[in-house]
Amino acid sequence: MDFSDPASIRLVELVRSGLSLKKASYQAGLSYDQGRTQWAKLDGRELQGGRLGGLPKPPRPKPAVRSRGPWEFTDSASLHFVELVRSGVSMLAASREAGLTYDQGRTRWARLGDVKLQLGAIGGIPRPKKPRGLTPDDIPAAPAGPCTGPVTFYERCMIQLRLQDGWKQARIAKELGRDPSVISRERHRNLNKDSIYDARCAQRNAEKQLKRPKGFKLLASPELVKFVEDNMDDGWSPKLISDVLKSLYPENRDMQVSHETIYQCLYVQGRGVLRQDLYRCLSLKRSSRRSHSRTTSMRGSRYEDALTIRQRPPTVQDRAVPGHWEGDLILGAGNTSAIGTLVERSTRFTILLHLPGDHTAHTVAESMLKAMAELPWHLRRSITWDRGVELADYDRIMLELQAPVYFCDPYSPWQRGSNENTNRLLRHWFEKGSDLAGHTPEDLRRVQDKLNSRPRPTLNLKIPAQALTELLLPQVA
Repeated sequence: MDFSDPASIRLVELVRSGLSLKKASYQAGLSYDQGRTQWAKLDGRELQGGRLGGLPKPPRPKPAVRSRGPWEFTDSASLHFVELVRSGVSMLAASREAGLTYDQGRTRWARLGDVKLQLGAIGGIPRPKKPRGLTPDDIPAAPAGPCTGPVTFYERCMIQLRLQDGWKQARIAKELGRDPSVISRERHRNLNKDSIYDARCAQRNAEKQLKRPKGFKLLASPELVKFVEDNMDDGWSPKLISDVLKSLYPENRDMQVSHETIYQCLYVQGRGVLRQDLYRCLSLKRSSRRSHSRTTSMRGSRYEDALTIRQRPPTVQDRAVPGHWEGDLILGAGNTSAIGTLVERSTRFTILLHLPGDHTAHTVAESMLKAMAELPWHLRRSITWDRGVELADYDRIMLELQAPVYFCDPYSPWQRGSNENTNRLLRHWFEKGSDLAGHTPEDLRRVQDKLNSRPRPTLNLKIPAQALTELLLPQVA
């Protein structure tokens, strides 16, 4: 149908120019329904919707897709890059060495076939992750029973074989008689660079870790050996020797040695740098180490009306106030002879009680009253003693010294720790099983002075005699 009116002609021109039918109708002075009716009568072609509207434009032809096949590079940079990656170099390192950026290297490798590369320090094309095979000649003979201690080479070989067979760690541990955690630590500790377990590599790593990086210290220092031997002959403990050396030679590590090194010289075979009989100078005089164990038993109280350690004031426990003493007896052969010991808790000052003939309650009380009567009142505030029959006369001691006597719990010697430690030191001069009745008061005085002039780590290496003197000087002034 042909329209000759200007409105219809205007409508057609606008629609063919690309306007939508609605806008073209409004601009031509027609309603939207009039425009739709006239367009349907004129052409009837379906119009393009949306913001552009109008007659639909013919579709653009799609460019031909290039098939992705094998790519070949002829430039020297690409060829060098490919050679580096195939030799095991990571893509980043190969790109830099070939003069390419990392993105250029990735693009070239993707066009060559995009083989997945191995990550990590080695990089490059992944290698098959298989450990070297074990022949029957490589595996040592099986032990007679379950292994203990460090993992052996036989166990490492069995771990490798069982892992190759797909066994779980728990099953391997059950076969070898080990805890599963031992197998887990062994496997993860000795993985090679390919993250697989190899028995030979694990054995080499274990042997390398066992080697000492330096020689044994006392072998190269005769002066240090002489210092240790001389002071151990004088009753010093290895810990005290180590602390004193650190104090005397703070800048010279060649003249310092740990107490554990001294103990190893005494106890470990093959490290006999010190004299073989030097272990007799230790407080326990043991030639070998023993495991620590303690058994406790509580029995009924011997003294029903006596003061117990639980009634002792807190100032005694924290050692803040001097003048509180701990005491006990060290017994000789057959418990027929004894020496009394008194230790001041703050200064560790020691008094030895001479007990001639016997160690009955009367003898112990007489000796204690005589020794402590020489002290000023502020240095005899209390006495803590073990629950032995030798202190049955404690009422008389409290009355004459004007100081309370506290008793420990039954079979609890650790409640008198300072006294127990001092008694252990005194065994250097008064050996167990020896007759203590032969020691004169002069002998006890000599040992007492020796012990009170010995540096104590708990006093920052001060000596007890010096610490006690510092307490007495203000009173003298």
